[in-house]
Amino acid sequence: MPNIDLHTARHSLSHIMAQAVQTLFPGTHLGIGPAIDNGFYYDFESEHKFTPEDLKNIEAEMKKIIKARQPFVCQNMSKADAVKLFKCKNENFKIELIEGLEGDTISVYTNGGFTDLCKGPHIEHTGQINNFKLTHIAGAYWKGDEKRPMLQRIYGLAFETKDALNAYIKQQEEAAKRDHRKLGTELDLFSINEDIGPGLILMHPKGGMLRKVLEDWIREENIKHDYDMVFSPHIARLHLWQKSGHAGFYKENMFQPIEVDKELYQLKPMNCPFHIAIYQSKLRSYRDLPVRLAELGTVYRYERSGVVHGLLRVRGFTQDDAHIFCTPEQMNGEIKDCFDFAMLVMRTFGFEKFSVELSTWDETKPENYSGAKADWDSAQNSLETVLKENNVPFTVHPGEAAFYGPKIDIKVMDAIGRYWQLSTIQFDFNLPQKFDLEYVSQDGRKRPLMVHRALLGSIERFLGVLIEHYAGLFPLWLAPVQIKVLTLTDDQIPYAADVVKKMKLAGLRAELDSRPEKLGLKIREAHVEKTPYSVIIGAKEVENKTITLRLRNGSNKEGLNLDEFITTAKKEVETKSLENLYK
Repeated sequence: MPNIDLHTARHSLSHIMAQAVQTLFPGTHLGIGPAIDNGFYYDFESEHKFTPEDLKNIEAEMKKIIKARQPFVCQNMSKADAVKLFKCKNENFKIELIEGLEGDTISVYTNGGFTDLCKGPHIEHTGQINNFKLTHIAGAYWKGDEKRPMLQRIYGLAFETKDALNAYIKQQEEAAKRDHRKLGTELDLFSINEDIGPGLILMHPKGGMLRKVLEDWIREENIKHDYDMVFSPHIARLHLWQKSGHAGFYKENMFQPIEVDKELYQLKPMNCPFHIAIYQSKLRSYRDLPVRLAELGTVYRYERSGVVHGLLRVRGFTQDDAHIFCTPEQMNGEIKDCFDFAMLVMRTFGFEKFSVELSTWDETKPENYSGAKADWDSAQNSLETVLKENNVPFTVHPGEAAFYGPKIDIKVMDAIGRYWQLSTIQFDFNLPQKFDLEYVSQDGRKRPLMVHRALLGSIERFLGVLIEHYAGLFPLWLAPVQIKVLTLTDDQIPYAADVVKKMKLAGLRAELDSRPEKLGLKIREAHVEKTPYSVIIGAKEVENKTITLRLRNGSNKEGLNLDEFITTAKKEVETKSLENLYK
């Protein structure tokens, strides 16, 4: 697509796809069809249930339209005339859209015999488009409303070059292999039970061990960085959330209140009001500040069933949450320390490429936020100053701030080039005001500033990202089972049991597989389970008091001294090595 804006080309492809669908399936009604990252989609209402085979036929029809080089022609008309036009076409969704538009004039675009409501722009003619592919079909409620009709959404990809398209398709194929839901089942890490409910995760023993290792590490790092660990309940009086503003600004993301003793209580969507209560439990001096409170706190947020997605989008999750109460003079230093801490966390897990976003408020819609313009401007300037002073490239995203303050979001690139939003650092001037927080300074009582900080984001989401980043091949320090000890026959069980015991006493997570099965089967199963190391014990190993080490790549290292292996494995764990020291 030389010299063609990619977003415009993708938008034009959505029209071409809609034209092809209505040609092949007469009577199909149109929803909306925007350009999106990497491509486009269109929503349809049709008695025909689209299938993957249909996508091939739709693609073929699109190519005919493209070959015809149909020009895109814009026409402006009154809303009344537009309603008449789409009423003749029996396009009720379009009529609803027209009636919701401001102004008296709207535009439509026509190519060939196809006309669609659209503000444009479009390319000059269909022949300017290449390098697209239809990918899949999904359900989508009209306007995202579960009470409205369910439509069929067809997705497509489009890129500037064929090489870029093929590269993205290859990435998606690799992503499918790494899907954490698939690997979570294969590796027996977690499950979701319909009797319990969507978005509520059951961590199995191996997943539980993986989570324990992660949580233990982040707790230890918090303590090293001078945070105090706290704990708070899962529920509080609704009054608390009304006072904080969550019951107003965040109501759609909260579960319904629960009545207890004729009083309403609320499952917590966030931990911040509890940490504020801990801060308020005694009078603070300027000498006490900064106060840094950290918690692995489980919160509950209502997510629509259509967006709940494995570990990545859940309804009950645990945040590695922290809140810092500090003086204005300490603010920039604390934000910088949070950013540096986030970098440490991400690099520990092998994430080396980052994208940083500064989310600000939309001052044209102050009703969506808490606080005055002067406060917002000051807070946003503070975050921006820290990023600039530390030479951190960032992009500004107006309207993406939390209702109580602006934030820095850190996105990391995984092993196959996808970006994930994980760490968040938020400035908050609102909650200290709402809860009348104070500290005693040398010249009277003053109000502290507050920083919200989550480095892993949520434990569940971070685990989902790690599973996909590593493709289930966890480094030794994270692996739920680090070493599988495999016996050749029953004669080796006593020595193998001693080997496992010695490994466990050294702090390694080892398991004994002494089943009366062929060694080849045991090796294959350990490989499928993605165990970092397998130790083979046969008659020769028993006689020589050695081990044979089986690596993930299929090679063996024979005659190893057990104590030396344990020392090396412990070093690999203690240094948080991302690669096996034995290769």
